[in-house]
Amino acid sequence: MNTHNSTSVRTTRTTTCPLWTALVTPFNQDNSVDFTSLEKIAIAQADAGNGILLLGSTGEGLALTTDEQYAIVDYVCSLKLNTPLMVAVAGYNLPEQVDWVKRCNSLTIDAFLLGTPMYAKPGVVGQTQWFSELLDTADFPCMLYNVPSRSGIAIPVDTVKALQNHPNCWAMKEASGDINQFLQYREYCPNIELFSGEDAMMPYLASAGVKGLVSVCANVWPQATNAYVEQCLQGTSMQNQALFPLWKNAVNALFSVANPIPAKVLMHHQQCINTPNLRAPLTHEELTDKHELLHFDLQITQWLTENLPTTKRFA
Repeated sequence: MNTHNSTSVRTTRTTTCPLWTALVTPFNQDNSVDFTSLEKIAIAQADAGNGILLLGSTGEGLALTTDEQYAIVDYVCSLKLNTPLMVAVAGYNLPEQVDWVKRCNSLTIDAFLLGTPMYAKPGVVGQTQWFSELLDTADFPCMLYNVPSRSGIAIPVDTVKALQNHPNCWAMKEASGDINQFLQYREYCPNIELFSGEDAMMPYLASAGVKGLVSVCANVWPQATNAYVEQCLQGTSMQNQALFPLWKNAVNALFSVANPIPAKVLMHHQQCINTPNLRAPLTHEELTDKHELLHFDLQITQWLTENLPTTKRFA
């Protein structure tokens, strides 16, 4: 396959993927990256038909060194999975982020997730300049990331309006938890696709034109989350009396303490990763009671078995 056709295929599978899993980063007991578990969970996501986001907040990207970040992306690329790969770009120092994008441009990834600059709280002009430089540097479609709970400030609507026609500005992950914020982006920025960054809000946002979900839940329930997103986009989740209330309660349990603590604890219980370890300042010891989490895991496993009997959760 020539380079042009290869790039075209990768762009198509990126822009048509409705579910991206914000993949956790597994660690060994000595807190080094556990590449054996990483391979296992990445393959499981590909088998479920989910796109993979590496090094996001769920992946503890900011707790990793640049060399560790690159090693993770390079390793997952080497698996040659039949699913799109997105790489997070986050921080405060713009030249460092530009260098990171340039470095990743040489890998067989499919997209970038561009986060709001941390801590500084820039306004419309500053954010427009920040994202413009990253978009100009990227060789792949980019998803902007609105997450004021982590960055300290939302992406202004005027910034998105100014960027929406950039050839690399494909989508936005909207994780403010504010449906009015979502509706403003939808109204004033029609040329950019919107993805929910909140698992529980998918049924509400689907009817408002959301394209898909960037999910934490898919780490622990890859097949069930895929079915959930499909039902939301088809408009059937609100009518599914078995799945929707269950999912809402399960999401609450999965966010009972800071993400990705519960996800890693549950994945360790599922024997998907070798340890529940996180990088400081996060620790799995924060979750003192996991009974509710395990209860909903059993409930979702039962729902999955009854509704998709031939599906295995993990290969």
